[in-house]
Amino acid sequence: MNDTAWDRGFPVKYLLVDEDDDGEPELWGRCAGVEGLFADPVPPPREVLTLRGCAPEGPLRAAIDWPGEATGLLGDLCVEIRDDPRPTRRWELADVVVITHHPCQADPALVDVVVGAGVRQDGFSRERLPTSPRFELSVATAGDLETVGHCLRVDGLFAPRAAPEAIPLELVGCEPAERLRAVLRRPRKWEGGWAGLWALDRDGRVMAHHTVGLGIGGARPSTLGGTLIDITLTDGGKDRPPLIARPIWDVWYRGIPATPNQWAPYSAEGRRQWSHLAIHRDMGARRPDRSGGVYHLDGRFATDVPGLHCAMGEALLGPGGYYGWGWSAFTDCLCGGFGVVAPFTLIWHDADVARRAPAEGLPSYFGEVVGHLEEHGVTVVFR
Repeated sequence: MNDTAWDRGFPVKYLLVDEDDDGEPELWGRCAGVEGLFADPVPPPREVLTLRGCAPEGPLRAAIDWPGEATGLLGDLCVEIRDDPRPTRRWELADVVVITHHPCQADPALVDVVVGAGVRQDGFSRERLPTSPRFELSVATAGDLETVGHCLRVDGLFAPRAAPEAIPLELVGCEPAERLRAVLRRPRKWEGGWAGLWALDRDGRVMAHHTVGLGIGGARPSTLGGTLIDITLTDGGKDRPPLIARPIWDVWYRGIPATPNQWAPYSAEGRRQWSHLAIHRDMGARRPDRSGGVYHLDGRFATDVPGLHCAMGEALLGPGGYYGWGWSAFTDCLCGGFGVVAPFTLIWHDADVARRAPAEGLPSYFGEVVGHLEEHGVTVVFR
């Protein structure tokens, strides 16, 4: 769409977009700004649950072994009821703490694990349960899920919970197109609908996508004057970029990064947010895959998993490049479609930074990444 400019004294920074009847993007409005987009997630209320008849593995087994060498902290735990090959229901137990455990009465070879956690349920709640449900347990590791066991049931999991309160969002200096004017004329008709909010950089390139609700909380003449209006959306959408992403978006707003390692000063979460913007940059500038050649990876700042992938993306595709942000995405990139495919040579400078990093799981993850590169025909040289 060529809808990223207008004749005003300030730039268009956001587009409100939805699909037309043919599935093509259709402009609903241009905006000078958005207020309330960046927000840290509100943690769900804490609850106590019991994993009944549990066969723990890996990190869950280590958490149960507390107070030995491990701790009772597990991080976020995914609980799925599966009807192979797909889940029928899924929950995320946030910030899980193992309170206690004891042998299962039904089967002493299994264990009952009492945990404290916040509970979030994904969108499978209307699916019918299998006849004999099996609860699969996994934790997020380097952007992927690692199985940590299964259990017979989870006491407290099916308790009713109020939906999280929607957080509004303000479209500032909005010039609505006809479809958005239709929403403003008959707002109740559009309640429950959704649209895409596209963030632009100063050159008009799409920098990121976000989904917002179309519930209208109010509309008024804009503080920016003229014929523009300010619109309050009652639901600014889920999974908003966290507050730490705001300065990173500011960097990318100025254009695709031109110097290496601009991601390096940020925390692991900031580096993840950097990768999210790099994904959009890559999707908007797809190029034919090339193979062969020698690439140099600057490993000085690969101190965590997100940093390793930022460094990998820059080594292969230059500043702001994307080549995966976790294990599954990295594997997808190696299979083609992201600009560089094997065979090629990767010279990894300062590899000991990742090999000996104190970050949890990074040394072993580093070894797995190197092994995966070599399995796909990449020659890895350490310097």
